[in-house]
Amino acid sequence: MCTRIARAIPGSKPSKVSCLTVHENLNYMAVGFDNGSIVLFRGDVMRERHSKQKVIFEGQQRITGLNFKIHNKNQVLFVATEGEVICITLLPKDKEQKNLLDLHGCSLHCSVMSDVTQYNQFVIGRSDAIYFYQPEERGPCLAFENEKLQLHWYHGYMIIVGKESQPVPRVVDHNLDMNIVTIYDIQNKFIAYSAPFPGIFDIFCEWGSLYILTKDRKLFHLQEKDTQTKLEILFKKNLYVLAIGLAQSQQYDQDGIVDIFRQYGDHLYSKGDYDGAITQYIKTIGKLEASYVIRKFLDTPRIHNLTAYLQALHKTQLATEDHTTLLLNCYTKLKDTSKLDEFIMKEDREVDFDVDTAIKVCRSAGYFQHAIYLAERHSQHDFYLKIQLEDIRDYARALDYIGKLDFEQAERNMKTYGKVLINEAPKQTTELLKKLCTDYRPCVTKVAENTTESRQGVSAICAQSLQGFIPVTSTRIQKSNADEFIHIFVNNSDKLTEFLEHMIKVQPGSSPLVYNTLLELHLHDHAHEKDIAAKVDKERKILDLLQNPDSCYDLDQALVLCQLNNFKAGILFLYEKAKLYHQILRYHMEHNESPVHMMHIMETCKRFGSQDPNLWIQALSYFARKEDNCKQQILEVLSQIDKSNLLPPLLVIQTLAHNSMTTLSVVKDYIVRHLQRERDEIEENERLILRYREDTEKMRNEIEQLKTSARIFQNQKCSLCTQALDLPSVHFLCQHSFHHSCFEGYSETEAECPICLPRNRQLLETIRAQEQSKDLHEQFHQQLERASDGFSVIADYYGRGVFNKVTFITEPSTISSPAQSPVVPKNPVQKSGPPLSYPDHLSPFDSAPQTAPQTQSLKAGSGANAYPSHLSPFETVPKVQKRMA
Repeated sequence: MCTRIARAIPGSKPSKVSCLTVHENLNYMAVGFDNGSIVLFRGDVMRERHSKQKVIFEGQQRITGLNFKIHNKNQVLFVATEGEVICITLLPKDKEQKNLLDLHGCSLHCSVMSDVTQYNQFVIGRSDAIYFYQPEERGPCLAFENEKLQLHWYHGYMIIVGKESQPVPRVVDHNLDMNIVTIYDIQNKFIAYSAPFPGIFDIFCEWGSLYILTKDRKLFHLQEKDTQTKLEILFKKNLYVLAIGLAQSQQYDQDGIVDIFRQYGDHLYSKGDYDGAITQYIKTIGKLEASYVIRKFLDTPRIHNLTAYLQALHKTQLATEDHTTLLLNCYTKLKDTSKLDEFIMKEDREVDFDVDTAIKVCRSAGYFQHAIYLAERHSQHDFYLKIQLEDIRDYARALDYIGKLDFEQAERNMKTYGKVLINEAPKQTTELLKKLCTDYRPCVTKVAENTTESRQGVSAICAQSLQGFIPVTSTRIQKSNADEFIHIFVNNSDKLTEFLEHMIKVQPGSSPLVYNTLLELHLHDHAHEKDIAAKVDKERKILDLLQNPDSCYDLDQALVLCQLNNFKAGILFLYEKAKLYHQILRYHMEHNESPVHMMHIMETCKRFGSQDPNLWIQALSYFARKEDNCKQQILEVLSQIDKSNLLPPLLVIQTLAHNSMTTLSVVKDYIVRHLQRERDEIEENERLILRYREDTEKMRNEIEQLKTSARIFQNQKCSLCTQALDLPSVHFLCQHSFHHSCFEGYSETEAECPICLPRNRQLLETIRAQEQSKDLHEQFHQQLERASDGFSVIADYYGRGVFNKVTFITEPSTISSPAQSPVVPKNPVQKSGPPLSYPDHLSPFDSAPQTAPQTQSLKAGSGANAYPSHLSPFETVPKVQKRMA
């Protein structure tokens, strides 16, 4: 159907149309004429009223080709004549800009516009080559010989209709010349199709196929084969390069392309081209199993190909530990240090291999510097120290490295490698431990400059990394426990002594283990020291350590150490510190080879006898067993025993009876003094007995008077608040009076005086205890006589505290009333010592329990007896309170 007929006349003279092109959006149409003119139609070319025509070009040669293209948002019209190629840019406001691209044109039908695969370039064909043009300039050219009759473009293919250089038989029926149709794949650079056709009139593309119309009125249909068929054809011809290019240009899936690479690699491998094969296999990384390739190149002659593949595998981050191990082994077998450096020394690149595996392989192959570099750079502290200590044996550098670590890492590594380091570098190790256990401050290395020289080798890099330390400041003090490092000094006691002395100097509150170990070292050195001056100096050190109040050593362990090393001064000091005075005395007794040991015994008794009087008894037993002349010492000991009343005279005499050198004259004065004191004591007891009897009689008379006569209360003040007494009031026979309100507020019970109540309760408890133990002396002797094991009886009584010496301290009475209860001691009988002091109103022979009499308030003005006839003032009676009217 025809939609529009337009008149196309260039100027005033009509000319034959040579070519025509229409823009794809139908807004532009260009018509070329034989006279070299071009008419441009603007607007909708399908409607006459909206389109404008204009002659935009006038030349001398026939127009042979026209094509539109968008360039920089402007429409561009490519013009080909028989003598030149021109680019006309269509500007706004109906203006044009011409640009001459080439002085050589083309024949009619020998120009075409390529598709996006060739960047939409204007293509012309001449007898020598095919030329490509951009709006600004001429592009590349492809050499295609023979005369070109037509140029067409189809799906990335360039179709050339030309004359064959060699004569082709004519078609007999129509006497037509044979033309050669050649289809070129420009991107992949191969001929996709070539065949002769008789007298080709035109070639056009429709419905996804290519059609050839010949002059004998025949139409040939060329259909493009699918990609897989094309590839199979190329595979059969071993044209793998073309197959790869074809698959990529046809947007083939990645798995399919990788399979082509694999087949190409297998083909090259079978032909012995291992370098080419490995190049193709490298392109399959990520899709093809790596073991498939590795197995092919495990032989020694092809190890460099395997190395190249493994390097590419690491760059894609797909390598495993086994691949890293294999690659490093390849480097070491090839002894290619430069490649190994390049693989490991990736200062500015991301690591694409397993560091642990690389360190292990380099170490096992003897490339220690490479292993150290990796360990240091990637903070593999254990590997670094193992290599330095076990392989290189550079102990100083290992210590420097530990000093750079943070506190936790430094502490852990010193615990692990400290014993080795203290054996090989004792001085530096001890200094590092001092710092670690006091106030640890790690150091960091200066950053090495990224210079060419720093990449010369591993040694240079490692050397630079250890240059200069910058202390890292921290406000928080970090320190290790010195106890955890003592064991590493097992073979170096001198450095251990130095370390421990430093610790107690900077940290006086160190643990007992530190002090105990240091004490043991000093004692050991003292015991094996031959030089007198040095021995004295070590003894002074030991005593200073023991006597230092800040020392935290274990007393028992220190005592055992001193005894094992026979350190006398320490033993005696520790006995004294532990208050084991009897052990001090026994030590002097056991070491009696010295002529002054008796003097030491006496000095010990004098010094500590006040704290432990039994020392004098122990000294008496010792001197009694000695057959030497100890008269002077015995006299002094007896004097102290007599002074403190430590032993009965009979026991003293029995003790001294074992010494044949001791005569009666030695104990004569002691016996006389003791007998005189006993006689004085008996006389004093008889005097007290008489006085107590008189007091008892006086108390009985007073009690009888209380029973038969009335008691008058004349107190004017309250005994609690000391205010004037008013009614109602409460009175007790103990002469205490209270306001009724004060009494109810302070009294615990209504039957007893609140002031006398605490003392009365104490006296009642004392009397009750005396009642329970009054027959204990006779009971003890009876059980002791009947028992088969007398020691068990004595032990039982000791456990019950029967033989404990009890002293009662009584306060002086503030109320002189016979109604107040007396003080009664638990055990009024003593075997020795000063006599007991009893209150004046108590007889030691009155064992009956006594209770404080209770008072009863009387009515005012009443003189009658207030006691019932059946009540005694020594019995507990309920108080009957009578208030005043």
